[in-house]
Amino acid sequence: MLGQSITKNGLLLGLFAVVTTGVIAGTYLSTRGLVQDNIRAAEERALLEIIPRDRHDNSMLDDAVALGDDALLGLREPRNAYRAKQNGEVVAVILPATARDGYTGDIDLIIGVNRDGSVAGVRVLSHRETPGLGDQIDYKKSQWVDGFIGRSLLNPKSEKWAVKKDGGVFDQFTGATITPRAVTAAVKRSLEFYAQQRPMLLDEVKQEKGDE
Repeated sequence: MLGQSITKNGLLLGLFAVVTTGVIAGTYLSTRGLVQDNIRAAEERALLEIIPRDRHDNSMLDDAVALGDDALLGLREPRNAYRAKQNGEVVAVILPATARDGYTGDIDLIIGVNRDGSVAGVRVLSHRETPGLGDQIDYKKSQWVDGFIGRSLLNPKSEKWAVKKDGGVFDQFTGATITPRAVTAAVKRSLEFYAQQRPMLLDEVKQEKGDE
């Protein structure tokens, strides 16, 4: 009797596990598409804050360029750059970047670079900087990052690509210099990456091959 009871309980537990697994799997499959859609929508919103719809006629998320863990961009893993096109021509590129020297850790950003090499916009995607001080890099807290718009490797000159405390042209925050210093350096390095990889990012390599 005891053996039969154990066997019966074991079968019931096994059946319960199978049913539970089935329910979890079904829930996952039914919501996976919605989750992916929400993630895609969030990514698109971030890109459109930098390159609005009236500047391009393509889907930037569908025109991605795979990047490795490049030193200039500070990436710790492969990421995508996104191209904004108007009538088939790249008008701007949005680059991922990581400032590894934030006050409390990595600062992940996206930097929009216009075709001419000037900054279209900057957004901080994630950070752990000090609330009330370093978190002013967050666009919800302040528009400090807008100070990079229109800047390029020639404006200002290289030695001026720094916060004012270091002799540069960019503002720092009251009581916080490390965070804006790290973001400023990351934006400059992103512009350097763009200058080095411009043919690839603008599809000029593909065009040259097609002309041969």
